[in-house]
Amino acid sequence: MFSDPSSPPRRLLVRGVNWIGDAVMTTPALLRLLEALPDTHITLLTHEKLAGLWQAHPAVNEVITFAPKEGLFSIAHRLREANFDTALVLPNSLRTGLEVRLAGIPRRIGYAGSWRSWLLTNAVPWRTDVVKMRKRTAEEVRRLVADADRSAAFRPQQAPLPDGHSCGVNAALRASHHIFHYLHLAAALGAKHEPLAPFIAVTDAEVAAVKAKFNLPGGLLIGLNAGAEYGPAKRWPADRFVAAAKQLSAQLQCGFVIFGGPADNGLATEIAAALATMPAVSVTNLAGHTSLRELCAALRACRVVLTNDTGPMHLAAAVGARLVGLFGSTSNELTGPGLPGDARHILLRGEASCAPCFLRGCPIDFRCMKSLTVERVVQAVHQAAQLGG
Repeated sequence: MFSDPSSPPRRLLVRGVNWIGDAVMTTPALLRLLEALPDTHITLLTHEKLAGLWQAHPAVNEVITFAPKEGLFSIAHRLREANFDTALVLPNSLRTGLEVRLAGIPRRIGYAGSWRSWLLTNAVPWRTDVVKMRKRTAEEVRRLVADADRSAAFRPQQAPLPDGHSCGVNAALRASHHIFHYLHLAAALGAKHEPLAPFIAVTDAEVAAVKAKFNLPGGLLIGLNAGAEYGPAKRWPADRFVAAAKQLSAQLQCGFVIFGGPADNGLATEIAAALATMPAVSVTNLAGHTSLRELCAALRACRVVLTNDTGPMHLAAAVGARLVGLFGSTSNELTGPGLPGDARHILLRGEASCAPCFLRGCPIDFRCMKSLTVERVVQAVHQAAQLGG
């Protein structure tokens, strides 16, 4: 039986997204739902790899997980038995629309499109007041670069982009951030549109436990996150991470924690070995050695995290660390960490006429990330380390 669309849901299922960074960016919408629906039981359906994110999170009452290869009908059957009256589907995919439809949930809300509007009772139109960006082709990248190089020969050299937390973000671009994408969906259930900072709950006890387990030193800790699961186009070169860390060690007398997943083991080991040659400097390589909860706690233990645009970047901001985020092939306007415009985070954008291209690998000379000099990055980390708050 269809539930009254004007009444607040009693049992709300939120179908979560499947990647760490995206999941963190949904937390403002979840917090706004909690605020708007204080008497509603909110259950989050999420991939089992992300379950640790939601431990003790204030916005959800319950978490249901699914395995990587669990079938559509199995998930739908489990949801049907839970008797949800409303589903809010955050991903924009046919599969997630089918899950809630086959589960028989009476009221189903999600974005229109992707061949799944007929599966929803409330297909929310996409926002029209956003700046849209798309992935470029390799041919387009080459053409843009060639045109820019020809033009540069006939004009005075321009000053580099200024450093700062905004990277020149204007109001229209800021409103296009993915945080607002999820807030717009939550507004269909009465939630406010105004953003909150993404938040992942981590206790002091968890931080103390991870420090003890991995023998992290006291004093100032700088995190280094040199990987990026999406592809090499998002990675600042490893030798520059090493050079920046050596300068920061001399300036700040800090220790270093190296982050990454199992796929980053080789990269992290290379950086750790290079830093181990410095006398009396603590370097702890945690790449591939932590659970998701331990990763959250170790990130919170850092004063500043120097990172590429990847999932741990969003985690670090959400647990309370300060960031220096490095952007080249992707857009800080769409997927920057934290609340857009947060002065605690300094986001540096590489200079290239083809950026952002959103490609996994660079088809030319990697000029966007190579334009981020060690000196510029070191200055930004030093500035972030000295910020108050």
